Amino acid sequence: MNIAVIGLGHVGLAYALLFASKYKVVAYDIDSVKINNLKKGILPSKNEELMKFFCENNLNITFFDTFSEIKNNIDYYIIALPTDYDEKIGSFNTYEIEQTVSKILRVKPNGKIILKSTVPIGFSNKLKRLFDTKNIIFVPEFLREGCSIYDNLYPSRIVVGDETVEGRKIAELFLSISTHSTANIKNVMLVSPTEAEAIKLFSNTFLALRVAFFNELDSFAERRSLNAEVVIKGVCLDPRIGNFYNNPSFGFGGYCLPKDTKQLKKEFIEINAPVIEAIDISNTNRKQFIVKQILERKPKIVGIYKLGMKYNSDNYKESAILSIINELLIVGIKILVYEPNLNVSIDNVIFEKNFELFTKQSDLIVANRWDRGLEAYKDKVYTRGIWIRD
Repeated sequence: MNIAVIGLGHVGLAYALLFASKYKVVAYDIDSVKINNLKKGILPSKNEELMKFFCENNLNITFFDTFSEIKNNIDYYIIALPTDYDEKIGSFNTYEIEQTVSKILRVKPNGKIILKSTVPIGFSNKLKRLFDTKNIIFVPEFLREGCSIYDNLYPSRIVVGDETVEGRKIAELFLSISTHSTANIKNVMLVSPTEAEAIKLFSNTFLALRVAFFNELDSFAERRSLNAEVVIKGVCLDPRIGNFYNNPSFGFGGYCLPKDTKQLKKEFIEINAPVIEAIDISNTNRKQFIVKQILERKPKIVGIYKLGMKYNSDNYKESAILSIINELLIVGIKILVYEPNLNVSIDNVIFEKNFELFTKQSDLIVANRWDRGLEAYKDKVYTRGIWIRD
């Protein structure tokens, strides 16, 4: 079987590598630097799980940065392109997906296209009408950042936006890169395209809601001088709530939760949805609360310990700490950043590579996530993370 994966971000690259362990894969991305590095065996991320899979498996994969190099012998085209939320249009920007589908169908009019990109509800059917084809099927991904290989090997569920025989074939395709456990097979859902799109958006929005809930709990605990860890543990011992995804943070961020929450809120055009509408507000309030707590400690120099959105992450897209840095700069606080995992720059911010100098110069060290490297300096660390996990 020949599979083309289009878009090699953290989702697309994971699928490209996994399918290449079973089938012949061509992997395409417009980023020529990324493609050249992949050809040399250099991954764009420092993700250990991905690197291990890449190095330890015999993969049948070819990388391209020119679309025309993809031959027309492809059985399935998997599109994993970004769909950022565009504030001007009030929706996901799906332009690149539409252009890519057009290119595929020009080369192969009966090409079978699997959408992995998160899209607005109703988008799959819109594409089918636009291109007069039934061969566009939305199959949402539910991959945690940093666990994309594991989550494909042991998927919580496989949802396919097609209730026909073709939908079953696609489900079996994704099962073929999993562990084939009985639980996985039981959790296959063949649903309508719009139901699949709704499942994806509601799933991520609930995760954002859960983050916001425990952050509000933590804000309450800090203001009332309560032990947040004790309160969270007591709440989460209830199996209906569960002791997971409950570690307080400075706010949710990253590739998915902020944009997906905005998109779902937009979908409620004629339906009153105060809970959905409040999630983004809660996240903004949490970041403002953190800024206030930092300023109450009256530091002149604030050291930011890593920019990552999650524990042990090299993704800082829409990371809450960026908003906090901006607010602190506005009131004249000098910002020092220690970030060994990323090569980035921020206006009016000093980056210090030497950890000892960083800790020495900082009046207060602010860390979205606690780790053992901060243990010796815990008296000058401000964090709301309780456990060394997300």
